[in-house]
Amino acid sequence: MSEQTSTESTLNDERATRLARRQAVIDAGGNPYPEHCDVTDHVADLAERYANLTEDDVDGEAHCIAGRIRAKRGQGKVAFLELQDATDRIQLFCRIDALGEEGMAAVRKFDLGDIIEATGPMMRTKRGALSLAPTSVKLLSKAVRPLPDKFHGLSDKELRYRQRYVDLIMNDDVRETFRKRSAIVSAFRRYMEQDQYMEVETPILQTIQGGATAKPFITHFNALNQECFLRIATELPLKRLLVGGFERVYEIGRIFRNEGMDKTHNPEFTTMEAYRAYSDLDGMKELAEGVIKAANAAIGNPEQIDYQGTTIDLSGTWPSIPMTKVVSNAIGEKVDLDTPVEHLVELCHANKIETKPEWGAGKLIAELYDELGEPSIVNPTFVADYPVEVSPLAKRYEDEPRLTHRFELVIAGHEYANAFSELNDPVDQAERFHAEIAERDSGDDEAMQFDADYVRALEYGMPPAGGIGIGIDRVVMLLTNQPMIRDVLLFPHMKPEAGAKNGAAEAKAAEEAAAAAEAGEAAPEPIDFSNVTIEPLFEDYVDFDTFSKSDFRAVKVKACEAVKKSKKLLQFTLDDGTGTDRTILSGIHKFYEPEELMGKTLVAITNLPPRAMMGIDSCGMLLSAIHEVEGEECLNLLMVDDRIPAGAKLY
Repeated sequence: MSEQTSTESTLNDERATRLARRQAVIDAGGNPYPEHCDVTDHVADLAERYANLTEDDVDGEAHCIAGRIRAKRGQGKVAFLELQDATDRIQLFCRIDALGEEGMAAVRKFDLGDIIEATGPMMRTKRGALSLAPTSVKLLSKAVRPLPDKFHGLSDKELRYRQRYVDLIMNDDVRETFRKRSAIVSAFRRYMEQDQYMEVETPILQTIQGGATAKPFITHFNALNQECFLRIATELPLKRLLVGGFERVYEIGRIFRNEGMDKTHNPEFTTMEAYRAYSDLDGMKELAEGVIKAANAAIGNPEQIDYQGTTIDLSGTWPSIPMTKVVSNAIGEKVDLDTPVEHLVELCHANKIETKPEWGAGKLIAELYDELGEPSIVNPTFVADYPVEVSPLAKRYEDEPRLTHRFELVIAGHEYANAFSELNDPVDQAERFHAEIAERDSGDDEAMQFDADYVRALEYGMPPAGGIGIGIDRVVMLLTNQPMIRDVLLFPHMKPEAGAKNGAAEAKAAEEAAAAAEAGEAAPEPIDFSNVTIEPLFEDYVDFDTFSKSDFRAVKVKACEAVKKSKKLLQFTLDDGTGTDRTILSGIHKFYEPEELMGKTLVAITNLPPRAMMGIDSCGMLLSAIHEVEGEECLNLLMVDDRIPAGAKLY
């Protein structure tokens, strides 16, 4: 019997036992899931109130608390339970002379994970443990599925994200991270309210893709028989409110971008966007610095924080540096918008950055900045003076129309905020929208569409204004020292478990079948494996000596993320058993998302020479099984038993 089969068998046996205990409660006339309880206190409050209680003191007050049983020991006339509520843990000192035979019988039948109510006075045991001594106990919710082993906990990353409820039960630090997230968002709101900003809500369903350059999710609005986008930004609706006469507005809300997933990107994320009439870029710098410092203070952090082994200094006034200077510092020579395009192209290619013939100096400098400049920044820095080619919504400099009044706040090599002195010239805005349309026509499906209503709004007059968008998730990552965006999302999106139903896919299939039936068409047929095309065997022969030189190894996925600016490539960081991480790039993003491959054991050829892909050296090749169905390629990445150690050689 395999270890996994044994674990599942044990789980099923334990679950069956608990289900029997649940039924026994019902058979005895009880209710294992009562509707009401009488909680009067929380553990943390009691611990503070009775911190000085001695063994000889008597607390005559009855306290009613409720929570989950996390530990249980003792038998006979005395039992000790560890109860955990939303605030802390406390010991229950259960005695038969206080609970009676019936109460102690109930205690004996409790399982780890059960949620119970306990009422009684506070006391301190001879060993000095502050405890509640129950005079009555009550089952509130029978847990029929056992918690993970307390010594090993819930360590599998994918399982933790998928079963966040168990992750929260088992890991105090995870609960603390999300408490801090709530405090950070609350601090954002308090700061904005104190600065006289009005919180508003704008539509999630939109008919125009605008406010950012990103690929949207598309959905169908049945009532209007209309295709809609899930919003990729809140910018354009918020600026319409400035036209309407509101002076300071902001929104904290979810944004949806149908793009890749990696350590700092998730297709569904939270931002705060704010717009202030009669302000400018300097006003947005004050806002960004102020609100992030306020959030940091709200969770009790010092101004010097640790982020993944790097000290980040949030104190003082954060500096501003032009983008061209950041790039110049990164490459070791001065570049600006007057640098010949040919030389900028050479610099890009020397740094393995792909270019397009139609790109001008501004776009090329922006590419150099993205790849080389941004990662070089550690402490909070406002990178300013963006080229107009990459800033379609920002106001130009009057004395240098090739540059815009825009900054990005960069900390620890990542963007945290993006701000503009907002463009309010309707003619200029219309021209820039037309330029975006040209980009779409040339194949850029992330370029913005022409929003005629927004141009019309600007024609009524929008006051000069500053605007900013701040990534809430990244701020939480920074202030709570979390390495992955999924560590600060309560329920990150996951691919359905093997064998699990995808309700959305089923609903879409049902809609398509109904539409086909209405049109008199036949419903889609299931896959016919006779249509599967397999590449013929033995078309080309490899001699045995050549084949034997290939070094096939088991490798474990330590990290996986989408490669920037590539729709196909995934970048794997692999443990190959040597003690040094191996990087392999594979063009399988069409078939897999990075998060579903974390922790998997794969097969790779490890003795191939490095091959540069998108400026990254790929050291090896992952093996996949490929076939075709009606001309469309299908791929399955080869995965092996996780018990096989990293570096194991395949024969």
